[in-house]
Amino acid sequence: MCLAIPARVISLEDQNMAEVDIMGVSRHVSLDLVPEAHEDDYVLVHAGFAIQVVDEQYAEETLELLKELDIADIELEALEPEGT
Repeated sequence: MCLAIPARVISLEDQNMAEVDIMGVSRHVSLDLVPEAHEDDYVLVHAGFAIQVVDEQYAEETLELLKELDIADIELEALEPEGT
């Protein structure tokens, strides 16, 4: 199953990359598919790519649903660097 996780854009970086916050975890993702994204926007992230810009309400509702389903914990474990 593929799942895109809502994330908030923290900062824009060189080469169309951005630092995002996914439920307290910081990651670097490509904005190649959503060049219109700005700092503080919410984006859906899948496989290292932001694939869609979404509004804050949608992002928060989705994150709450993921938490209720305990899917968020599984996804966040996959984001953690090995050895932590």
